Amino acid sequence: MLSVISYPVFVLSVIVAMVFSISLFPVGWFEFRPEWLGLVVFYWTFRAPAQFGILLAWCLGLLLDVLEATPLGVNAMAMALIAFLVLTIHQRLRMYPMPQQCLMVFLLLGINQMLVHFVKQLLGADDAGFSYLWPALTSALVWPVFCILLDNINRKLG
Repeated sequence: MLSVISYPVFVLSVIVAMVFSISLFPVGWFEFRPEWLGLVVFYWTFRAPAQFGILLAWCLGLLLDVLEATPLGVNAMAMALIAFLVLTIHQRLRMYPMPQQCLMVFLLLGINQMLVHFVKQLLGADDAGFSYLWPALTSALVWPVFCILLDNINRKLG
C-alpha cells in the first residue's frame, strides 16, 4: 500500500492510458497492444484499494467504451470485474514476487479480454481463435516496467 497517493499522478495515468488505448498502432501489431486502462485499474486498485475501487473502474470503463465506440457497458463491466478481482486478492498479491504478479496480471486481464470477446460475439462480431488474449500477454510483460515507473513517479510527486 502506498503511504501517500498523488491524485494528479492518478489522473495523468488515466489520461495517458486512454490516449494509448485509442492511439494509432501499426496494423500488424494492433492485436498485440497492451490493455493500458486495464493495467491502470489493476495498478491503482492494487496499490490503493481504499481510494480506488469498483465504481471508479466502472466509470473509467464506460469512458473507454465511449472513446472506442464499443457497445456501452462492455468495457465498464470488464474494468469493474478487474477491480473486484484485484480487491479480493490484493493483500495476497502484495506478497507475490514480480513474476507471480505478472502471471496474475495475465490471468485477470485475460478474464477481462475473454469477457469483452464473449459479449462482442453475442452482439455479432466474427472474430475466431484466441488472438484476443494477446493484449493480456503483452500487458503482463509490460507490468514490471509499468509498476516500477508509476511507483517512482508517485513517490516523487506524492
